[in-house]
Amino acid sequence: MGIYDRDYYRQERAGFSLAPPRSAVGILVLINVAVFLAEMIAEPQGGRFGAARNSVVYWLSAHVYTLSQPWLWWQFITYGFVHAPGSLQHILFNMLTLWFLGRDVEEWYGKKEFLRLYLVLLAFGALTWALANRFGPLRAADFASLSLFGASGAVAGIVVLYALNFPRRTLLVMFVLPMPAWLVGVLVVLYDVCGATGWTKDTHIAYTVHLAGAAFALLYWQQRWNFGRLAGRWAALPWPRRRGRPSLHIHQPEEEAGVPEEEVDRILEKIHGQGENSLTRKERRILENASREYQRRRRLDV
Repeated sequence: MGIYDRDYYRQERAGFSLAPPRSAVGILVLINVAVFLAEMIAEPQGGRFGAARNSVVYWLSAHVYTLSQPWLWWQFITYGFVHAPGSLQHILFNMLTLWFLGRDVEEWYGKKEFLRLYLVLLAFGALTWALANRFGPLRAADFASLSLFGASGAVAGIVVLYALNFPRRTLLVMFVLPMPAWLVGVLVVLYDVCGATGWTKDTHIAYTVHLAGAAFALLYWQQRWNFGRLAGRWAALPWPRRRGRPSLHIHQPEEEAGVPEEEVDRILEKIHGQGENSLTRKERRILENASREYQRRRRLDV
């Protein structure tokens, strides 16, 4: 992480500013809020979470059938910027958690690496959810109508990373109850495990995505991964390179067919009898080509 990525190195400007946020967390929160506002002015809402008749939610959400439609794989990322229309609780909880915990995680890993990690958490959580439903006990008719949206999977991964990197920091749960960060991480994972096993009896929450995000975050921290460094090592591997086309050059008939020795002898005799100034332009070119050919043959013989 470069020193210029750290918050304490930047010079803060006083006063109100309309400039876009510089931190990755600020950019992510801004995008989520913008999409949420777009949902609010889209088509009328329907169903418990308002996704049934909302075009923004439908097209940006991930679906089980997205697995078999590669042209829709971008939905494995965009679903994380969509929240239940009209439900302030859904987006508020995710964005507050991302804002308060994500900034320290971003400072720890750097802005670019944080963005890469956040997007990978989204994709891994959605892919795990889609595979679990596609090859699980549900019938095709059951999972055909399932949609996945919300940033909770990536946010769960950020919570786990915060707890792993800053385990002894004190957090105010619900802004009231002080608790060490490691305990908050454990409780979040335990709650998702209970939800995934059906103990909470809430089938509208994708606990599988939460657990996938938490598991990937643990693996990322344990293996000390860095996607920026991994990409650099991947690019540095000795991949077979495609040979480029040979550069264009001008062919001269004298070079390609070779210079007759008789012609060279004639020119040399002319120089001996009349001097070099008596040569024509063509004769000079023939003599130069013969000289280059002679030098090339000498190099080959050596």
